[in-house]
Amino acid sequence: MNNDLSNYRKSYEKSELLLSNVPDNPMQLFQTWFYEVDGSDAIDEANAMTVSTIGLDGFPKSRVVLLKKYTYEGFIFYTNYNSEKGKAIAANNRICLSFFWHAAERQIIIKGKAEKISENLSDGYFESRPKGSQLGALVSNQSEVVSKVDLEDKLKALELAYADKEVLRPKYWGGYIVKPIEVEFWQGRPNRLHDRIRYQLQEDYSWKIDQLAP
Repeated sequence: MNNDLSNYRKSYEKSELLLSNVPDNPMQLFQTWFYEVDGSDAIDEANAMTVSTIGLDGFPKSRVVLLKKYTYEGFIFYTNYNSEKGKAIAANNRICLSFFWHAAERQIIIKGKAEKISENLSDGYFESRPKGSQLGALVSNQSEVVSKVDLEDKLKALELAYADKEVLRPKYWGGYIVKPIEVEFWQGRPNRLHDRIRYQLQEDYSWKIDQLAP
């Protein structure tokens, strides 16, 4: 197999990112960019982000999950704590998040430390989920080898068992907040002279802001 992609070309010309115009806190810029892309008909699931961890085997691994909340403190997503990513975070909570919004020619790369959120916050979010999604959390031993037939049979059994019952959040399922220590904003520009602004958290909790070469 030999598929040469070297002739793929695109000129990025939709916007620019100037050091003189960025706010002091990266979460303010994240919110501005997120509102802009979320309001665009050209982008589906603006909250889809890549989560990268260092696995127990020593290899990095990336997968796409959905951002469910962000605050000045950090970025929140939910998963099975016993999953491959959950075990990786338990062993090494230094992870990376990234957003790529191709229609806006923008990406954001976030280095941070992941921590479990409080149980009551996880309970509240779990209660807000559709019942099918709640049962899905009970059915799936995430990342374990499984038979699809067995999985579907187990779901059918749970649907009957919980037909008239409330589904409670299992203790192995809940949220993480990723508290950023470095955030890089990337805006595509012509001639590959892309705009890159990096925020780095300082000991006094201020942010050092630099422009990086593309």
